[in-house]
Amino acid sequence: MNRPSLQRPWDARLARWMIAPLIHTTISPNSLTTARLLVGLLAVAAFAAGNYLWTNIAALLVIVSNVLDHTDGELARATGKTSRFGHIYDLSCDALIHVLLFIGIGFGLRSGPLGHWAVTLGIISGCAVTMIFWLRLRIENQLGKAGVRQPSFGGFEAEDVLYLIPLVTLTGGLQTFLSLAAVGAPAFLLWVVFESIRLLPAKYNSQNT
Repeated sequence: MNRPSLQRPWDARLARWMIAPLIHTTISPNSLTTARLLVGLLAVAAFAAGNYLWTNIAALLVIVSNVLDHTDGELARATGKTSRFGHIYDLSCDALIHVLLFIGIGFGLRSGPLGHWAVTLGIISGCAVTMIFWLRLRIENQLGKAGVRQPSFGGFEAEDVLYLIPLVTLTGGLQTFLSLAAVGAPAFLLWVVFESIRLLPAKYNSQNT
């Protein structure tokens, strides 16, 4: 069941408005997923370039990619074209982009003060994000989407922090951002592991009683 309009994230509401002209066209939800993937990969390449101009372009591409991430699901629901394949394709693209973004940022910062440690920090963050997506998918398979619903406040979700990345790149704070991600992503992974241990046995116990 969809959440009430007032509880929907702002970017989901924007995506709903964006897909309205596409409802009666031949454009499929998977086409929007592919568009999101391509924009995300362009952002990765721009971050990997490592200079001030390209990192700021990359930050804008991240915003476009994140908004597009909501359009495929909105179009699928509006046209009755939801599918298991489309859902897995969307999640796979989401995971791939987020993993590569951190690695791309690290690669672009390798000539800065962090040196080659930047690449290492990017890999640590990317690997943690990979595990987070895998565990969240496992929880969702057992408990449904309600089991992986993100904390939200005022129409903003936890993942919406990425919309602040243009401020990070404009102020030259990408090294600090990557360093914090290398700590924060593994820490969040530990929380997701705890949640999977807590929730999944509860699911099995409720089925056996």
